[in-house]
Amino acid sequence: MIKRFKIYKFALALAACIMLAAAEFTVCAAPSAAGGKYLWLASYNEADSINSRIAPPAGYKRTAEEPGGFAEWLRSLPLKPGKPPVYLYNKKLKANQGAHYAVVDIGCGARDLQQCADAVMRLRAEYLFARGDIKSISFMLSDKKMASFTGWLAERLVKSGRPAGETEILKAAGYENFQKYMVYIFSYAGTYSLSKSLKKVKSVKDIRAGDVFVKGGFPGHAVIVADTAENEKGEKVFLLLQSYMPAQDVHVLNNPAGGTLHPWYGADFGETLNTPEWDFTRDELMRF
Repeated sequence: MIKRFKIYKFALALAACIMLAAAEFTVCAAPSAAGGKYLWLASYNEADSINSRIAPPAGYKRTAEEPGGFAEWLRSLPLKPGKPPVYLYNKKLKANQGAHYAVVDIGCGARDLQQCADAVMRLRAEYLFARGDIKSISFMLSDKKMASFTGWLAERLVKSGRPAGETEILKAAGYENFQKYMVYIFSYAGTYSLSKSLKKVKSVKDIRAGDVFVKGGFPGHAVIVADTAENEKGEKVFLLLQSYMPAQDVHVLNNPAGGTLHPWYGADFGETLNTPEWDFTRDELMRF
């Protein structure tokens, strides 16, 4: 999506942590959270997850996933109760309320920043941060330069006159600074850079949770595969999550084709994947 090349002060609407401070940089330890692997939550209930709330179509079983892996983390994402409306960052209702099946219980912030590719990157980064793998948190910016979380921390430590060794970086790698880093990424990265940094998936038959359909451009669009299931014939189906423009709640997409698979999508969709607000081609399926 089109990005405003300026860093905004941006307060993420999170239940389990304080709002972003006015100071640019804070040295603090990562806070504990009742949400465990979903650090923005005050509490987590498996009964509210995608895994519990959205059953596979008849004849399909969820694919086996590595415990603690990104795919398992995505399918366990918490959903808001029922089917609430999708709200924009400014608390106004999204115009199109027919695109979603459910709404993920994660904030979209108070600025028009966490759009489509941003939501994909945030989910990936939240997973890595929650498992303590901060050295793997890195995204390509629109100028094709890589911006890692640890590198971002080191630069700000130096600017603030502090040492920037590994010990100091780890001390500074708290959730509050992680949020500020993500604001930086939202401001300088988008679908174009995401499409340039991911690897193409050779066959849609190999689709996995965590894969991303992405059309890089200004604007472009990106949606992430949240879950997969398979029948005895080896045929796969998948669920999709998206944010959109303007920044809005992350939501599970409806399948506009309806039918017995809804809201799941069949991997045998042909040359074009039709989603409620964007069409993708088979060769736009990519992987971290």
